[in-house]
Amino acid sequence: MPTDQTKDLSYSQAVARLEEILEKLERGEVDIDELSALVEEAAGLVTLCREKLTQAEIQVKKITARLEALEEPPPPEGPPDEVPF
Repeated sequence: MPTDQTKDLSYSQAVARLEEILEKLERGEVDIDELSALVEEAAGLVTLCREKLTQAEIQVKKITARLEALEEPPPPEGPPDEVPF
């Protein structure tokens, strides 16, 4: 879950911070005492990114639906044509 420190980050900022953490881990620059805190921070950042992606997907679907509704032709006016039997 995102922490108070991470919840206000933009998606790009969260990804950049994740990259920093990964680079630090890959270079072996992490003290064992710091490892747990970094892993916890990374987990929060991943959750934050997923939430932001989900929200973006929802917004895009809403906008797309509105645009598709505008493209549909209006229903014909007047009484419906009778269908011969």
